[in-house]
Amino acid sequence: MDIQVLQAKQALDTLIKKSRVHLYKPIQIGEILYHSRVFNDVDLDNLESYRKVSKHWRDEVTIVLLGRVCNSSARFQDDLFNENAVPPRIIKILAEENERTGGAVEAYIYSRFTNKHSQLADALAKCNNASKDDFSLTSFIGAFRDEPGLKRSLDKVYEVIVYSLFSTLVESLNLQVEVSVDSSKLDILSEFRDFAKMVMCLDINVHKSKQNAKVYRVGVTNAADRGLDMYSNWGPAIQIKHLSLDEELAESIVTSIASDRIVIVCKDAERGVILSLLTQIGWKSRIQSIVTESNLVNWYEKALRGKYSYILGDTLLAKMRDELAKEFPSIDETPEIIKRRHYERIDNPDWKVSSLSLF
Repeated sequence: MDIQVLQAKQALDTLIKKSRVHLYKPIQIGEILYHSRVFNDVDLDNLESYRKVSKHWRDEVTIVLLGRVCNSSARFQDDLFNENAVPPRIIKILAEENERTGGAVEAYIYSRFTNKHSQLADALAKCNNASKDDFSLTSFIGAFRDEPGLKRSLDKVYEVIVYSLFSTLVESLNLQVEVSVDSSKLDILSEFRDFAKMVMCLDINVHKSKQNAKVYRVGVTNAADRGLDMYSNWGPAIQIKHLSLDEELAESIVTSIASDRIVIVCKDAERGVILSLLTQIGWKSRIQSIVTESNLVNWYEKALRGKYSYILGDTLLAKMRDELAKEFPSIDETPEIIKRRHYERIDNPDWKVSSLSLF
């Protein structure tokens, strides 16, 4: 393989390695190469000829493959073309190689996608095939932490683990939240009666309102793994953090969340570091608590096999399976959008991935 092509392949492999299982950015590269080869509608010397439109090409594929599209910020999506990722000069080399090999680079990208999802299916089976008697949270987390192809998705797994546990316990406790108005402030309530009714479900005759307590997942986090992951309707905001922190990232977590009651979920080894950093930057008072992985393991053990497992166990596992299915849709067969490209006919030793393939 030519040295320039080898370097371009290394840049592509690095991008794939850094990507979560959805592989939005590598798929975008694949679609640029596909359009350049098949439709000749890409000017490889002009980034603007494909920068925006390639997002639409990618979305057309991922909505079929994954049932979703990338909703990260435009800036994060455009990082794909930075010098430390896959800049236009590298894309041009890949496109020329893809043309020369009749689509081998495209086939390689989608084969890597397939491999990641095969690894994912094996990891998810630890939850999907388990019962409350034999499910091991430690083993489940380890399936993602120990597999290089899945490490980047561990933050989402943590979100599912935490959400499933918290929501199961909140619902099982029949936890309720009450909002009430001080009796000395009824004149203000009367003045803003329409606001009170529309926003707080209160009026001049009903000074209190109760509702079921709930926790909610915000959804997709950005690449820097900062910002709000979950929130509750009784106060705390919840940030889930499994990667190592530095001072800048610790500060960004707290300053990006408009709450004075933040719960941080992290690895045991990170607890002391987080406390130290938050103390240094003066934000420790805003932290309600720090939940560690040991806490989660202990609580899962109680919920699945403890005194009240007959109430909690099956519900907890059902929530996990449901959330995992939403987060990581399985690929049981190759969709037509990819199948009709006939990547299975391409056999190039320089662009071959072992243990394939759905094509």
